Amino acid sequence: MDTLQFIDSHTAGEPTRVIVAGGPDLGDGPLPTRLGTLRDQFDHIRRWTILEPRGSDALVGALLLAPTAPSCAAGVIFFNNAGYLGMCGHGAMGVAATLARLGRVEVGSFGLETPVGVVQIELLSPNRAAIENVPAYRLRQQVSVDVPGVGQLVGDIAWGGNWFFLVQSSPLPLQAARIPDLSDAAWRVRLALREQGINGAEGAEIDHIEFFGPPQTAGADSRNFVMCPGGAYDRSPCGTGTSAKLACLAADGKLAPGETWRQEGILGTQFEASYRYGDDGRIVPTISGDAYVTAEGRLLGDPADPFRHGIFLRGAT
Repeated sequence: MDTLQFIDSHTAGEPTRVIVAGGPDLGDGPLPTRLGTLRDQFDHIRRWTILEPRGSDALVGALLLAPTAPSCAAGVIFFNNAGYLGMCGHGAMGVAATLARLGRVEVGSFGLETPVGVVQIELLSPNRAAIENVPAYRLRQQVSVDVPGVGQLVGDIAWGGNWFFLVQSSPLPLQAARIPDLSDAAWRVRLALREQGINGAEGAEIDHIEFFGPPQTAGADSRNFVMCPGGAYDRSPCGTGTSAKLACLAADGKLAPGETWRQEGILGTQFEASYRYGDDGRIVPTISGDAYVTAEGRLLGDPADPFRHGIFLRGAT
């Protein structure tokens, strides 16, 4: 029987499952190369980890690997129910809490190597981390898209480790009771962007949709709703989405370097964020949040189980 050893956590409500042992041998090359090997030869590991009956649509997975950069405590590949992620902000905080649980890091600074670059992490306590994300930037401003069933929306296209379409004025109230309606509207936006040929850099698909509105909890500057690539909404304020938001605020002159932005998610939890300018003129965001380990265990794959590698509905997304 095959097994994968895992540690689960949640960051501001959004779950992360870290595979800490039992994963495939991806070699010792650069992380983008190892990601390609995982995707092309071992995608059943992603499906086994994330999909029902062992996982859920909201779950983000992370495979711990040996880093190539000596300054890093670990390498990691993030994935979800739809595929692979360049970076994951809440997931990086969950990985930090997991590494602390394993005794592999202590309070202080360390690097985490991802396929899109090294992320610097300051572990503030076993349950709180500040991540200095990969550089973020706004690609296009005030882009109009005609969304069937929703109407015309205007948003910015920005990179925060993933590609986002950021709509400053949400087409619906950002209330937890409206999550099904918000999810439907965000999915329609994603399909409309695809159909109308509105992309990120070099034709990359914009696979994250982010709606904004006024905050509803004390101290927050904004409230958001984020639709992830596989159709699940982000329970947290979204680390890469907050990074993309900072890039837009910086470009508009609405947030100064070092100034704190408090981003509230749809559940009312918050990330604290700020930025500095990098050498290339892009911003380097720092996002802080709380992560808690929730479970440890093994995933079992019985060869006789028809769903040992997850329930996969081809063409569902």
